[in-house]
Amino acid sequence: MTKELTHPNGQSILIVDDEPTARTLLRLILVRAGFNVVEAINGFQALDRLEETAVDLVLLDVMMPGMDGIEVCEKIRADEKTAVVPILLLSAKTDALSIRRGLSAGADKYLTKPISPDVLLSHLHEALDGLGG
Repeated sequence: MTKELTHPNGQSILIVDDEPTARTLLRLILVRAGFNVVEAINGFQALDRLEETAVDLVLLDVMMPGMDGIEVCEKIRADEKTAVVPILLLSAKTDALSIRRGLSAGADKYLTKPISPDVLLSHLHEALDGLGG
């Protein structure tokens, strides 16, 4: 039985992942849970999206070509307009060094793939509730 989680309607999540299948799966989970979804296929596009659109949380893949998720995380934290946006890193890299690097870069959570929809949504809600509103 899935635990019902409540959240304010209309919250927006930016999904950043270079793999189309991963973006599609994440989008389906989030839309079904009532979130608005913005997508980016790489780190550069993610930073552009954040310039154009206010989002409530960033769900960020770590391993991407060009600019990896760690670099994107650091850039988001360095910009005063986006510094407080919760960032959840999502990666297949599960070693302790990768996790430390992700958290040191400013991520609120480092989640590992594969991840179940229930676990993902639980972490999303926890991060969003931490905003105090």
